[in-house]
Amino acid sequence: MASRAPSPFWLATPSRFSGIKRTPARMVLALCALLLAATLLALAAPSPPPVSHDPAARANDQADVVLYESIVAGVRGGGNYYAVTAQALRAGDYPLRPFVTFRLPTLALFEASMPTFVSTILLYVLAACVMLAWFTRLRPAFVRVPPLMIALVLLAGGMTAFVQSELVAFHEIWAGLLIALSLALRRQDRWVEAVAFGMIAMLVRETAGLYVAIMAALAWLEGNRRESLAWGATIAIFALVVALHAHAVGQVVTPADPASPGWAGMLGFGFFVKTMSISTALALAPPALAALLVGLTLIGWSAWREPLALRAIAIYASYAVLLSLFGRTDTFYWGLMIAPALLVGLAFAPDALRDLYVAATDRRRIIITRMVR
Repeated sequence: MASRAPSPFWLATPSRFSGIKRTPARMVLALCALLLAATLLALAAPSPPPVSHDPAARANDQADVVLYESIVAGVRGGGNYYAVTAQALRAGDYPLRPFVTFRLPTLALFEASMPTFVSTILLYVLAACVMLAWFTRLRPAFVRVPPLMIALVLLAGGMTAFVQSELVAFHEIWAGLLIALSLALRRQDRWVEAVAFGMIAMLVRETAGLYVAIMAALAWLEGNRRESLAWGATIAIFALVVALHAHAVGQVVTPADPASPGWAGMLGFGFFVKTMSISTALALAPPALAALLVGLTLIGWSAWREPLALRAIAIYASYAVLLSLFGRTDTFYWGLMIAPALLVGLAFAPDALRDLYVAATDRRRIIITRMVR
């Protein structure tokens, strides 16, 4: 017997857990408790290298950012991207093998073609577009203005790292915003723009390929064959670009160049949680609270009865596996790929927890009365 379905609390429509039976509700609550407990593994997860916050030590605190800035400067000065990158990697004692240690040239060529302040302005414009796109998607989800404003504040909290001008040369900053924009723009009957921005994200940062693959798979499972084929076509183009990129890298790398130690970090789910905490405004919260809030965001996303939410959960789960298995302490910034919209899930959590509690504690019984005539 289904439980009584309370009216929505913040959401304009009932959550995914509204009106479910008591036993399934208790099972879901148990899984939620297990998830929240698992997030506390972040307290034991290794931390990224410490940052001194001393401007004089920026070359050490933001070594990767400085590396990409030097590459952009070299290309702007007329250098060949691959020759400039190889020289910069050697100068910074970075590995040059395999070829994926070289970023695709897309962002460096783009930024080298214009003054730095123009790149910064375009980054801010992209961030504003992400805010506007998510405002448009979230506005119908909430019945009142205050929860909508809370959702937008949470969105801004997920984008704190994405409006820092000193990170304009960082690939994950651009790719993360492009993924967030693509996800917000995708609709059942309008997906061309989402596919286009997803492809650009891949060409900026290769790990965006996981996002595109998920979108292609979900479109196929939902029966949207044309959309799925469009996502698949971008993957085919991306594969060709990567092949050409690998060939170009091979022309400037020698057998004497150092190789990467690999990416099998195997740091576990706690590292994913810590990564998401330090990639958003949750970095300001106590570690235990930040970890629990990451868990609540995932619970919230699972409750929104909307295809976009299903995609968000699939994306976060997939990148959680990626970071848990292959992330290293010095690659924590992979979390920026999915950080912008993550905290919005907290806006859906009140309805989720209230509906689960109501269903789990429902004590209604069916009373059969026999009438004798």
